[in-house]
Amino acid sequence: MSWDESDNDKDKKKDPWSGRKKDQAPPDLDEVIRSMQDKLSALFGGGPKNPKTSGNGQSSSSVPSGPNIVIILVVAALVWLATGIYIVDEGNRGVILRFGKYHETTLPGPHWRFPKPIDNALIINVDQQRFIEVGYRSGANQQAISAVRKEALMLTEDENIIDVRLAVQYKVKDAQDYIFNVRAPEVTLKQSTESALRAVIGKSKMDFVLTEGRSEVVAKVEIELQAMLDAYGTGLIVSSVNLVEAQPPEEVQGAFSDAIKAREDEQRYINEAEAYSNEVIPKARGAASRIVQEAEAYEQRVISEALGDASRFSQLLVQYEAAPEVTRKRLYLETMEDVLGNSRKVIMDVKGGNSLMYLPIDKLMESSAASPVQNRFITPPEKTTAANTGRDGSYRDRTVRGR
Repeated sequence: MSWDESDNDKDKKKDPWSGRKKDQAPPDLDEVIRSMQDKLSALFGGGPKNPKTSGNGQSSSSVPSGPNIVIILVVAALVWLATGIYIVDEGNRGVILRFGKYHETTLPGPHWRFPKPIDNALIINVDQQRFIEVGYRSGANQQAISAVRKEALMLTEDENIIDVRLAVQYKVKDAQDYIFNVRAPEVTLKQSTESALRAVIGKSKMDFVLTEGRSEVVAKVEIELQAMLDAYGTGLIVSSVNLVEAQPPEEVQGAFSDAIKAREDEQRYINEAEAYSNEVIPKARGAASRIVQEAEAYEQRVISEALGDASRFSQLLVQYEAAPEVTRKRLYLETMEDVLGNSRKVIMDVKGGNSLMYLPIDKLMESSAASPVQNRFITPPEKTTAANTGRDGSYRDRTVRGR
């Protein structure tokens, strides 16, 4: 028996591939299409277009109408279009991609786009404060800190190594640039921060960075970092830069602490010296000013007295030239009155021939009451000689020459 013959009918030839007899005609194309339409109609709730009649004369399924199919398609289209509605929250921006290419940026509020796969919406938060850490990593709730020495150790201008830890806060400035210009904006930001920080530290001395230059270092790093981000077109803006810590490496911290203490002691001594100087100098200046004023007052007084004495002498000279003897006698008596006015001695002229002596008892009693212990003596007057006159004259001469 050949391969294309059956046991029951050896005479009938069949096609080995389709199982049809060779003399059987191929299926009708219209029937195939009609069968497919019946299946689609059944899928959308209708029946086949050519239903078979059952035994009671009724069709097994109803024929779907054209308007029902249209309604179904319209509803499906509306549902598909409704998926294009999206809402952008406050503080966010919506970036619309049409066939994968940038189309527009939308503001907060409800919007519509073509549904996928035509349009796609990316929501970017532009108000959120983000931050990166350089030289350290903070744990949960930013409590624990672990150092990253590879990032923290930096070389200064005077070839010293210091440990610097920095934190940067930033926001998204341009959502389009943030998505399209840089593949990984956060990685770019961190690398740019390290580069800017190393550039600033490399141009500064260690003492400057560790003491009074911290604020200046932060300002320079912020300027350098923002310039780099703008040049790369990252769409990021730096909000603040915080220098968390700047210190020498752990191996030399002891020696550096001693140096810092010595510097602080030096500054303390300088402050104490300045305070003492500010206290003493005003006092010395006040004393010097007082002495100068007293000297000037003394100068004016001496000059005034000298001018007065000179004027009095000039007037006396005129009188002396008019009556020398009388003037000399008057001057002598006035001088003796001044010299002996407070004396408790009584001088009497016994050569005058006056036997009646008058003693000023009342004056003597007053003097005795004032000084009861002292002795009183009555001595004769000295003889008026040329020596006394000479002494008086020499005194006046000395006085005149001194004036």
